Amino acid sequence: MAKLLKFLTLIIAFGLNTKIMAQVIQDFTKDNRLTNWFIVNDDVMGGISSCDFYIDKNGYAIFKGTISTAYNGGFASIRYNAYDIQTKNKSFIELLLKGDNKKYQLRIKANNRDYQSYVFSFETSDEWETITIPIKEMYASFRGRRLNMKNFDESSISQISILAGNKRNEDFELKIKEISIK
Repeated sequence: MAKLLKFLTLIIAFGLNTKIMAQVIQDFTKDNRLTNWFIVNDDVMGGISSCDFYIDKNGYAIFKGTISTAYNGGFASIRYNAYDIQTKNKSFIELLLKGDNKKYQLRIKANNRDYQSYVFSFETSDEWETITIPIKEMYASFRGRRLNMKNFDESSISQISILAGNKRNEDFELKIKEISIK
């Protein structure tokens, strides 16, 4: 019994420590300004996909829209200019969200002027969930093509993006409560 109690105490302490180590990048329910967020859709290359990004009455960020593959299009994204989020001693980016059973990509850049993004795809459910993305597993990509470069190993992040684009015509919607790094 004493060993079990000690084990449970360690689990609880570890859980509390991982919560303390998390750095909130944005909690939309506490800071409902979309400062430094902007939309980039496939219209930059002739496509006609569209999206909206706004805060709903419950304080959640809503990223929703329509993907069209017409005119060589097929994506919609939101981007956050983060300006130097330190990744030293951090291993994961976490998204607290409610999805639509579709696949999305989280993209990061060490420098806003880099041509490549570092990408990790994730699937959503229609329930609130925490998506945990290992930073070191994010691979370099440019215009949807994987690059022959090492995975992300920079000391900071300057841009975070969420991209919808599953190579088919479809509507999508994500509710996002929080983005953090730990």
